[in-house]
Amino acid sequence: MERFREYLDATFPEINYKLKQIELGPGGGAKIEARIIGSDPTVLRSIASQVMDIMYADPGAYNIRHDWRERTKVLEPIFNESQARRYGITKSDVDDVLMMSFSGKSVGLYRDGTTLMPIVARLPDAERVDIRNIEGMMIWSPALSEFIPFQQVTQGYDTRWEDPIIVRKNRKRMLTIMADPDLLGEETAATLQKRLQPQIEAIELPPGYSLEWGGEYESSGDAQESLFQTMPLGYLFMFLITIFLFNAVKEALIVWLTVPLAVIGVTTGLLALNTPFGFMALLGFLSLSGMLLKNGIVLLDQIEIEMKSGKEPYLAVVDAALVVFVRYVWRRLPRFLV
Repeated sequence: MERFREYLDATFPEINYKLKQIELGPGGGAKIEARIIGSDPTVLRSIASQVMDIMYADPGAYNIRHDWRERTKVLEPIFNESQARRYGITKSDVDDVLMMSFSGKSVGLYRDGTTLMPIVARLPDAERVDIRNIEGMMIWSPALSEFIPFQQVTQGYDTRWEDPIIVRKNRKRMLTIMADPDLLGEETAATLQKRLQPQIEAIELPPGYSLEWGGEYESSGDAQESLFQTMPLGYLFMFLITIFLFNAVKEALIVWLTVPLAVIGVTTGLLALNTPFGFMALLGFLSLSGMLLKNGIVLLDQIEIEMKSGKEPYLAVVDAALVVFVRYVWRRLPRFLV
């Protein structure tokens, strides 16, 4: 992946790209997103430039970009309303001619089985790439019932730069600066954001402008908030069910005291695989607690059976653990063979 990144940087320096590994759970966006919300596009780009400078200065930030992209140059004909009125031409007619000549205009639908595809009319590729072809364009005049030169309804052209994409949130302009940690490094997105966040939040924003964080910080927070809202009630029901199973609080507490021991296995697995403790790991840990409760219930039940057969408590615990382990392996052996 490092060689591929170097190849793209050297061969295609003008493109934006993103390399990503296969992820567990939902993904798709940038790991770190700083959203600037305000009204003036120029001010938003100025603030975004300061944020990107901070990200570029950090050696752990890669693939830095924003979602508004670079401004594009626009050539707009100046509509001569008084002259166009003499020919019965409106500004809408001029817009339709320009759209059909360059972007293309839908003039109908083509049915392909059960699929409807638009029929788009526009100039050939060779005529669309040269803006000077506007000088030779013709427009239909209802008053004269003939085509007239396009220049007769315009008075020059206005050239300006404009934003090709303007993203809005809650009807307000929002510019998002994105970055990702090094895919080949050991640093997580949370560590990188913890380092960048104080510097970015120290930027003085003009009145009416705000900063909010998205990316993994937002998605993980939303997921954990939704999860923890219902988790206490679920664990309470599980604890009550455990008490009803044993008809005693002591045995239920013994079973539940085995749940924290799952941290040993979870920590070992994450360290061995060099995986951060994210939301998916948290979800797996909570699921593992249910498996531990089930195994604890089975183990206590088997211990009780062994003690009723006349064995001493210590031997009953050892023999019960051995029986449960053998049963566990025997039930899963066919799956391993498959």
